[in-house]
Amino acid sequence: MNDIHDELVRIVGAAYVSRAEEELYIYGRDQGVQPPGRPDYVVLPVTTEEVRRIVLVAGENGVPIVPMGGGLVLSGLSVPLKGGIVLDMKRMNRILEVNEFSHYCVVEAGTSQGALQAYLARRHPSLKHSVPDAPPVATIAGNVAIHGSGHLSQSEGGFHSEMVTGLEVVLPTGEVCRLGSCSTVDKWFSRAPLPDLAGLFLGWNGTTGVITKVGLKLFPSFPLKDVLMFMTEDIDAVPEVIARIVSTEMGEDINFFVTPKPAYFDGFQMTNVHVVARTPREMKLKQALVRESVQPYLDRKEAGFLPLPAHMKGNLLAAPQKSLSEFADIRKGGGFEYVGSIMPVEGIPGAYRAGLGIADRNGVTYSMGARVVGRGHAVMFYYAFPFNRSDGDEVHRVRHALEEANRAALDLGGIPWKTEVAGQRMILARMDPATVALMERLRALLDPHGIMNPGNWEVAP
Repeated sequence: MNDIHDELVRIVGAAYVSRAEEELYIYGRDQGVQPPGRPDYVVLPVTTEEVRRIVLVAGENGVPIVPMGGGLVLSGLSVPLKGGIVLDMKRMNRILEVNEFSHYCVVEAGTSQGALQAYLARRHPSLKHSVPDAPPVATIAGNVAIHGSGHLSQSEGGFHSEMVTGLEVVLPTGEVCRLGSCSTVDKWFSRAPLPDLAGLFLGWNGTTGVITKVGLKLFPSFPLKDVLMFMTEDIDAVPEVIARIVSTEMGEDINFFVTPKPAYFDGFQMTNVHVVARTPREMKLKQALVRESVQPYLDRKEAGFLPLPAHMKGNLLAAPQKSLSEFADIRKGGGFEYVGSIMPVEGIPGAYRAGLGIADRNGVTYSMGARVVGRGHAVMFYYAFPFNRSDGDEVHRVRHALEEANRAALDLGGIPWKTEVAGQRMILARMDPATVALMERLRALLDPHGIMNPGNWEVAP
């Protein structure tokens, strides 16, 4: 153990390696309900070469490596299930390139969402990236790696992993590999037309390698923005409402939510449509088209647009939205689970009803909602459960609610998203056996020493 520690110090310096008990304690858990692990070391590299050398040391000694971005996944994906090295990537935070003409940027893996957002606003105000509803310290690489979504996912191509134009990764063998156009030329503009290998590192929970650089699509930033809130009280109408609004192609972001608090929202469903424009005339036209798309509901007096005061619009238009972070602390106990599933739009009513039953049976506070992805091809339906970490009974009930939510998602034809180990095993149990076998062969090929975040995407022994 001392030899490994000394080698890590030689690579990154004594200030960036720790075995201090208080730091191992912090790095061994996240804000969710998954049991903590205990790392043996915490290491903070600052270059790809340092990551490569750390991986080689781990491989030579059979020590697990767990890559970590902002540590906000909440599902235990950066918890060291089998000890080893937690590789904190936050020092690798440089923004390396912004291409104004081809609309992409290149960032190091530890670059935060907030840092990129501020950098673009200051230096390239005509461009923006898709921002998830997570605290600004969430990292670009961490979010694309879990197939995250954000405020441009409906209108601009889909999940954030689909917005990746290239990757640099350190393989478990210590080799450094570039994927996409950057593998062949000095530009990071596209993954096509080359064989698309980036998928080997997206959605794999850090079990196939360490992402060190990301090429990411950027999009035009419009000067005007507004939000319309369409309120319904029949959950079965929501899929058609969303489909009608999506078909106008006027909504930059479309999301849906239900919440029992404040009380005047209880029993209703809200579909928020974010509209952007270059001129007031364009804004009015887009808003009119959205309104016309749901006119039959207005004519039958079955639903309507809710007038929004300025402060409420401001909160809804913020990217990221602060309301979810505020809800996360409603129990004042430092615990929060934010998980869900990727499913077809028509799955929303069933997911909503299942969520109400889960919350009631387990006696937990909840919020539910969905973000429309890729012109309505899917939604990311979420369940949010805040809890008091010091209340062991409440932790147990939220853990059980999470298990029920994963099972309900699969039963409804969805796929649980950014799942903890138990949820991963639920998915694997229902997956085509040939697909499971292919995943196992790929992992064995890429990670012959079995060091990359072991315990994740593994069939139960």
